[in-house]
This record gives sequence, structure tokens and C-alpha cells, in this order.
Amino acid sequence: MPPLGVLVHEKSHLCDVNSFCLGKAGTATLAMSEKVRTRLEELDDFEEGSQKELLNLTQQDYVNRIEELNQSLKDAWASDQKVKALKIVIQVRKLVYERIFSMCVDSRSVLPDHFSPENANDTAKETCLNWFFKIASIRELIPRFYVEASILKCNKFLSKTGISECLPRLTCMIRGIGDPLVSVYARAYLCRVGMEVAPHLKETLNKNFFDFLLTFKQIHGDTVQNQLVVQGVELPSYLPLYPPAMDWIFQCISYHAPEALLTEMMERCKKLGNNALLLNSVMSAFRAEFIATRSMDFIGMIKECDESGFPKHLLFRSLGLNLALADPPESDRLQILNEAWKVITKLKNPQDYINCAEVWVEYTCKHFTKREVNTVLADVIKHMTPDRAFEDSYPQLQLIIKKVIAHFHDFSVLFSVEKFLPFLDMFQKESVRVEVCKCIMDAFIKHQQEPTKDPVILNALLHVCKTMHDSVNALTLEDEKRMLSYLINGFIKMVSFGRDFEQQLSFYVESRSMFCNLEPVLVQLIHSVNRLAMETRKVMKGNHSRKTAAFVRACVAYCFITIPSLAGIFTRLNLYLHSGQVALANQCLSQADAFFKAAISLVPEVPKMINIDGKMRPSESFLLEFLCNFFSTLLIVPDHPEHGVLFLVRELLNVIQDYTWEDNSDEKIRIYTCVLHLLSAMSQETYLYHIDKVDSNDSLYGGDSKFLAENNKLCETVMAQILEHLKTLAKDEALKRQSSLGLSFFNSILAHGDLRNNKLNQLSVNLWHLAQRHGCADTRTMVKTLEYIKKQSKQPDMTHLTELALRLPLQTRT
Repeated sequence: MPPLGVLVHEKSHLCDVNSFCLGKAGTATLAMSEKVRTRLEELDDFEEGSQKELLNLTQQDYVNRIEELNQSLKDAWASDQKVKALKIVIQVRKLVYERIFSMCVDSRSVLPDHFSPENANDTAKETCLNWFFKIASIRELIPRFYVEASILKCNKFLSKTGISECLPRLTCMIRGIGDPLVSVYARAYLCRVGMEVAPHLKETLNKNFFDFLLTFKQIHGDTVQNQLVVQGVELPSYLPLYPPAMDWIFQCISYHAPEALLTEMMERCKKLGNNALLLNSVMSAFRAEFIATRSMDFIGMIKECDESGFPKHLLFRSLGLNLALADPPESDRLQILNEAWKVITKLKNPQDYINCAEVWVEYTCKHFTKREVNTVLADVIKHMTPDRAFEDSYPQLQLIIKKVIAHFHDFSVLFSVEKFLPFLDMFQKESVRVEVCKCIMDAFIKHQQEPTKDPVILNALLHVCKTMHDSVNALTLEDEKRMLSYLINGFIKMVSFGRDFEQQLSFYVESRSMFCNLEPVLVQLIHSVNRLAMETRKVMKGNHSRKTAAFVRACVAYCFITIPSLAGIFTRLNLYLHSGQVALANQCLSQADAFFKAAISLVPEVPKMINIDGKMRPSESFLLEFLCNFFSTLLIVPDHPEHGVLFLVRELLNVIQDYTWEDNSDEKIRIYTCVLHLLSAMSQETYLYHIDKVDSNDSLYGGDSKFLAENNKLCETVMAQILEHLKTLAKDEALKRQSSLGLSFFNSILAHGDLRNNKLNQLSVNLWHLAQRHGCADTRTMVKTLEYIKKQSKQPDMTHLTELALRLPLQTRT
């Protein structure tokens, strides 16, 4: 910011201005009160908008603060802290306006935001005039211009037309600045201030632009060129100093400007000999629609530009940025691409090339077919492969990939682009390559509407997914693993070979070998294979042929082999149960038994605490949930002919008995209660549900007395365990648990037992009394339970409940 440098290094007019304006302060003390000191500390925040009220500062405090900021400004600029210096300037400017504004505020009135000069009092007007008079006395042009422009808003206190009169005068003042670089930044600052304080005064903006065009040729004049030689500055280094200021001026002018004005400005630019620097700023600032509709005109102007100091490829890049936002006429699109690419492809410097090519890839994808896109990608590979130039351009190459996949949602077309996969090969840094693969898979999941078996898509995406999978190592974060698994699973779920189930299973076998390090992917594959087996059953309507029977056994074997490789114990338990259910549904009885035995043998390995979403939690509630689901399945599992009656149930009961349960836990008894429900259901002549073409125990035994006797023995054993546990709860701290469990056991007997049995009837009465014995019973629940018993006793076959109800008193608490 050269103008700021000039301002800072001149003799401190800022101090002079304040001493002049505030000279009437008198003998205000230099010692600041604590309150004033606090107020000043608040002003140390230089962020825009941090300005505080100045009403409570004394005049001397205000002078001291300005002096302090003035010194800070010098120090910041001297230490190359340009941003801090700029913030200080903004703060000083706001200090002036806010100080004058505060003079208009008293205890009786508040000055509105949109005030007129009549609302300002004489003190404020006098102070404001003092400022402008002192500024007028500054001899140096540049400091005088910047100081006045910075407090231009203060004219609101003096006159309604003050700003509209000052802007043209300040515009003319800039004509006196001989250095074109200093001049253009002065115009940019004036346009900035003008847009802030008087955005409706467009004529001043236009005047600055036209004045700038008149002086722009100075850049190539002898004076500037000689000065550059003296300072040892090359033109390519000097010219890029102009665009920031030029772009700001053009943006101010083009904002809501009519088409006619933009056309006039473009014509004036042409008369300057199509200077590249000027043309670039025009394309950067004007509306994209305006540039796009005149693309061929701009290309013609670019061709005529002199490349010295500002190369043409930067102009084509600016044009390409506009064409990414707005479409040119359809008849011109191919010619535009050809003209641009003729320049781009000749670039020798890889960075210059890729910066330009990256912009024009989007234009190519938007308006042309895979043929043109393939040509562009081939050209990029050609330019970026020598000397491994691609290693310095990964960000641009990533952008190219993102733009291509953003416009090609048909992945069969995308992967048929011959150079697409060779283009991916340039991403040889693993972290970058994985990010690119993630972008591709994310696009596939979002845009692929139908399942696919296209070999081109499958081969390409298997390669992409394999790349992501192989990046996983011991240091990979869990979140990253989850993301990669989500993307790979999304691909797996979109692959379908229709009725060719064998090919589908082959795909799952290949995927298992490729993605073995990501557990969520293996889980998805197991579910997919189970679903495949069930689809086979559906197609065959449950009547498997020799071929389909062998196929579903192959599916079952796939799952049985894969599940042990999983780490999560509840994941394995649930998959054993689910896969066993699938095997059972497909009449694979021995395989189903194998799954259920595997699940039973795994129960003792369940740890007391498990990790759930990064937190360690007790496992018993999860184990209870699993076992309840398991019991529901065991109801329909027929006994194996080589084993005893209810072999699986006995095995499971042994495991539950031996499992080390938590102290003060009742989960074991709740599980035993569920077992009683299972055994009760198994004693029925006809079970509640069945699997088609699978004979459950109700069909195998047909109510056989030996089977029922074995069932009753198990019931007695389980009930004994429950009663034993209830006895252990006869302690003060456990009485409430004893009451709750006793009532729960009573309800189980009521729902599932035959209360015509005298022993069972007496047990239920004992449990009822136990629930109330120590005054810990849930009275409301017991009242509802008794009402239910009385209601049920009115049913024809339930008269025995009448006597039971009479034996169930409700005790009241005293």
C-alpha cells in the first residue's frame, strides 16, 4: 500500500490536526481516572465495529489516544505489520466521526442514524469545520487527500450537499499525483469511501474510471520505465501491483451498472490498445453474463494484447472463470475452447499450465462430450508427467477430478473416458490419492440411481475402493475407518447381477478378500450374502432344487467362515443368530445348529464392559437382549437326532449358569424368566409360529409325555434358580429388588403357567405375599394385576382364578 507508506513517513500531520482542533481544551489533567483508563483499553480492539462511545472521555484523554494511535501506526508500518496499520487507520477515522457525533448527544435527545445537518449542534459543526480547515492546510497532496477522504462522512454534519461536492473535487485532486501506481490506489480508496458514504453517486465512480484510463498509458511511458530501471524492478514484477486496486474500482463501477455503461467502458478499453492488465481487471470485475455473451470479442482483444509483463494465459484464465459461471452463445462454444486451448497447451511452465487448464476443464465438461474431456485430460497428463511436475500441483489436479465427476453422473460414461484412470495414477501421494478416491465414491453413492453390473464400473470402483482400504493402518483414526467403510459399503450395496446369483456370490467372495481390514465392510458382506440366500429361497418359493440347495449352503458357509474374523463380540453373536435363522429358513438344519452352537460357545467370552461409541458400558443389558432374541428362535429349532431332548436349550442354560454375573445384578434371573417363557411355549401342542418346510419339536414329538416330562424338569430347575436368588435378596438394601422380582415372577406364572396345578398355584400365592412383605411393593401395579385376575376369572375356562383371587390380599401401608 504505497499511499499509506507516504502518509506515515511524512511529518505527522495527524498530531498537528488534533492539536489544532482540540487547542481550546484548557488545562485538563493528564492523570486519567480508572474509568477513563478502562474506556481507553476497550479501544485497543482494532477489529472493525469495535468502536465504543467517546462521550465519557475528556478532551485531553482524546488527544492522548490519538497520539498513541499515531505512534502505533508508525511502529506497525515500520515492522511490516500492514494489516495492523490498516486497522489503526480505520480506528482513527472512526474516532473522528464518533467524537463529533457524541457532541450532538445530550441527556435530552439522541441523534438519529439518518440525521440532517439541522440536527447537529454548533459545537459539533465548529469541531467538524476545524478538522477540514486544518486538513486544507496540509501542504503535501497525498496526505491531504487521504486524511480528507477518510473523514469524508463528517460532511454530513455541515451540509446536505457536502459529500456530493467533495467527491468530484477529490477525484480531480488525484490528477495531481504523478505516480500511476500511487494514483490508482488513491482512486480505489476514494471509490471505496464513496460506495460507503454515498453509493448513489455513481457519476464520481465513472469519472474515476475514465480519468484512470486517460493516465493508464503512463505505465509504459519513459518516466515510469526509467524509474523501474533505477530501482531494479522488472515489468512482470511491477504490473501485478495494479490489479488489486483496478479490480476494486471496476467492481464498484460494475455493481448494478446498466448494460450500456459496461459496453461503453469496454469500448474505451479497446481504444487503449487492449492493454492486458486492464483487460484482465475488466474480466475480473464485470458480471460473468456480460463477459460470457461477448466471449469472442474478448478473445479477439486478448489476441491483440502485448504479452510483455502480463502473459495471455492469465487472460484466458480470467475468461475461463467467467465461463464457469455463465454460458456463452452455443454457436461460439467450440471455437472458444479451441482458441483457449491453443494458448494453454503451448505453456511450458507446469504451474502456469495447470492453473489455467484447471479452470477450462469445467467449461469443457459443461458443454462437451467425453471425447473432448478425454482430450483435455490427455493433455494434462502430457504436461504434468515429465519431471513428476504433478507432485507440485495436487490441489489443482484434485479440482480437475472434482469438476469432471460433478458433470458426469453416468459412471459408465465416466469410466469409459480412456484417460480418466491414467489421470488418477498421477496422485501418487497416498493421502491425496485416498481423498480423490473418497470424492469419486461419494459422487457414486449420491448419483448412482440403479444397481449396476457394468464391468467397466465394477473394475474401476473396485480399484478405487481397494486404494481406500489399503490406506488403513494401525494409526488410522476410527472416524476415518467409518467413513471409508461407509463409502465401500455404498458401492457393495449398488452391485447387482440380477438373477445371476452365483456371479453375485463370486463378487462378495472377491470383496471379502479385498476389504478384510474393515470390519463394517465384512459385516455388510455377511448381510448381503444372507440376503442373497433369502432371495434364492424367494425365487424357488421355498422348494430348493439340488442346485439351489447347494448354492444356499455355499452362502451359509461364506457367513460361517467370515464371522469369526470379526472383533466385536456382540456383532459376532448377532450375526451367528441371524445367519442361523437364514440357514433354518433354507432347510439347512445342520448348518443352523452349527451357527447356534457357535453363538452359545461365544457367550462365556462376553466381557463385563464393552465399548459403545467410545464409552465403556456394562454388557449385561446387551447380553439379555441377545438371549431373549435367541430364545425366540430356539422355539422353532428342531432337536438334532443324535443329541438329547432340548439339547441347545440345555447347553445355553449351562452357559448362563456358569457365566460370572455382576454383583447386585438381577439380569441372570430375568434371563431365567425368559427361559421359562420359552419352555412354556415348547410345552404347547402347536407352537405359536413356524418356518415353512421345517418341522419343529411340536411336529417331531407331538405332545409326547417323555418330551413334556423333560420340559417340566427344566422348568423346575430354572424356577429353583429364581427362588434361590430371591432368598439372597432378603436384606434391607435389596428388599425393593426382591419385591419387584417377586411380582415379575408372579406375572410370568400367571401368563405362562397352569394355575390349576396346586404346587404352582401355591407358589404364585407365596410370591404375591413376598412382594408385599416388607412394604416395598408397587401397590398400583398390584391393584391392576388383581383386577386383571378377577376379570379373567369370568372366562368359561378360567374359573379356577376366582379362588386364586380370594387368596391374594392387598396389604395397606401403615
